[in-house]
Amino acid sequence: MRAVVSRVGRASVVVDGAVVGAVGRGLLALVGVTHGDGPPEARDLARKIHELRVFPGEDGERSAADLGLPVLVVSQFTLYGDTRKGRRPSWGSAAPGPAAEPLVEEVVAALRARGATVATGVFGASMQVESVNDGPFTLLLEV
Repeated sequence: MRAVVSRVGRASVVVDGAVVGAVGRGLLALVGVTHGDGPPEARDLARKIHELRVFPGEDGERSAADLGLPVLVVSQFTLYGDTRKGRRPSWGSAAPGPAAEPLVEEVVAALRARGATVATGVFGASMQVESVNDGPFTLLLEV
């Protein structure tokens, strides 16, 4: 699994003109699933996202877990797009929807089990994601 995680001042997801998920200061996690991923990878990714020490603090860097900050999780199969050949991405490394959706939901469930407030997009929908990147600070996580 992969996630592109940004520290944000705010972020939201709109589907069909309606806001379906939004957070203030916190994290935006775009999550992609590949073949062979399973619940253990989803739980590991959730832990990494929640404990990622990217927020400044007086005593060093702090995590969303430390500060009680929310996470907006958005499924993003394009994280496994392969652009090494030509100009058209290949999606062969992205897990198909029926395999990927439950694992994105597992990431959300694992974050909530850790005590995180989690907002989400809508799996498979055409989404408009808006974010105000704080820093900017964006990392690629892989498990």
